[in-house]
Amino acid sequence: MHVEIKIDDSYQEPKIIILTATMSEEVNHIIQKLSEHTPCIISGSKDGKVTILEQDDLLSIYASHGKVFALTSQGEYILKQRLYEVEEKLNQNQFVRISNSEIIHLKKVRHFDLNFTGTICVELIDGTKTYVSRRYVSKIKKILGV
Repeated sequence: MHVEIKIDDSYQEPKIIILTATMSEEVNHIIQKLSEHTPCIISGSKDGKVTILEQDDLLSIYASHGKVFALTSQGEYILKQRLYEVEEKLNQNQFVRISNSEIIHLKKVRHFDLNFTGTICVELIDGTKTYVSRRYVSKIKKILGV
C-alpha cells in the first residue's frame, strides 16, 4: 500500500481519496477504520477515582477473578470494559495478546525468555513477569522474528 499526504491551505477539513484497482479486504478495513467515530478512551478506577489512561502508560491489561485490570507504572486500575473491548481500542502495532486473559504493550517489555519449554516468559520494564500461553507462542515468535 502506498500512502501520500498533500498539505494544501485551500482545504478546510481533511479529504481522503482511496485509489484502487479492486475492492479488497484491506480497503474495506481502511474504510471501516476511517468511519469509526467512537473515541478510544480507556478509563480505569483506583481508590474511588476514575482516571483516563494513556495507551503509552499501559504495561499490560489482564483479566482476573471476573475483573479487568490495567497495569501502569502508577499502579493497577480496574476497568469497566471486557478484555476484548479494551483490545479493540488499543493500537494493534504496539499491543499483543499473549493469553486468553492478558494483553501486553510490546514497547514496555524488558525481554522475552525463550528458555522455558513450551512457553515464553515475559519481563516488563517494571519487573513484572508473565507468561505467553502455548496457544500464542507461535504468534509471539513470528512478531519477534524467531
